[in-house]
Amino acid sequence: MRVVFMGSSEASATCLRAILRQPELEVVGVVTQPDRPAGRGKALTPCPCKAYAFERGISEIITPENVNADDAMAQIRAWRPDVIAVVAFGQFLKEPLLNLPPFGCINCHFSLLPKYRGASPVVAALAAGEKMTGVSVIRMGVGMDDGPILGQGYEPIYSDLTGGVLMEELALAGGVTLAKTLTLMNRHQLPPEVKQNDEEATFARKLKKTDGLICWSDPVICIERKIRAYSPWPGCYTFLPPRFRRKGNSGRLVVEKAEIVRNMEPSWKSAAPGTVLKCVLTRPKEKGQANPPPTGPIVKCGDTALMLTVLKPEGGATMEGRAFLMGRPLVEGEDRLLSE
Repeated sequence: MRVVFMGSSEASATCLRAILRQPELEVVGVVTQPDRPAGRGKALTPCPCKAYAFERGISEIITPENVNADDAMAQIRAWRPDVIAVVAFGQFLKEPLLNLPPFGCINCHFSLLPKYRGASPVVAALAAGEKMTGVSVIRMGVGMDDGPILGQGYEPIYSDLTGGVLMEELALAGGVTLAKTLTLMNRHQLPPEVKQNDEEATFARKLKKTDGLICWSDPVICIERKIRAYSPWPGCYTFLPPRFRRKGNSGRLVVEKAEIVRNMEPSWKSAAPGTVLKCVLTRPKEKGQANPPPTGPIVKCGDTALMLTVLKPEGGATMEGRAFLMGRPLVEGEDRLLSE
């Protein structure tokens, strides 16, 4: 089976690798996003999928700004694909392109459709507290992620997972499921398609950097999930009290890790959300614990409290909670972290 692959992300590269391992599947061309400025020098840098394709010796690569344009369509048509496989490509495919290959265009989406259609399904599932997620391989249509399901794979969501780690696990599952689906399609052994129930559909919109702002009046479980879900991008952040802000510094503080405080002191309940309740510089090591216990400021949330254990101040390096407090002596019961 002649396959044209479209993708851009690390997850796309992982799925491309799975396809390349199948002898029945011949990748005759790769379509990725154009090189973009990246790094301090803003040098033009290929996307992860293009870099991986080069590494594997694939020479038939195009990077159109618009995959539906005539010149891109002409090249894809010249490759004579039996099927087009799409994973986190970042551009919408219009009808002439969708109808080009005999077996159609097949997309691997990182959720159990019809839940979490859209741009950020992994983050949305984790932030919502789902216990299970997965991948769905669908036949693409003109709608967003609403095509019939050809295959699915399941992945549990554990309580300590971050968005980045879950994405890596789903990329592996997606590669296996996509390669299996294409192989069965080539053998004409694919099970019947399953139509999605649109009434059960939910949507995960594209995230912006500002979506990471922590609202301390939210329930603690929602804030803790959000911190994990938004790691590494867009990241969750708050703001230090004004007295800790230097000239030209907004006081932005990225919270990379946090843990829910199980034992609330009675006096904490009346504190306003965002109040620094306690500064924990040391904690006793528990039996069987390999690493030193986390430390950091305990902050009041809408219901209970959260200990911020790994933080990154604006213009500074990522640091453990104790190191952060040593350089920024927050006053218990007086200082507040701000959502502004």
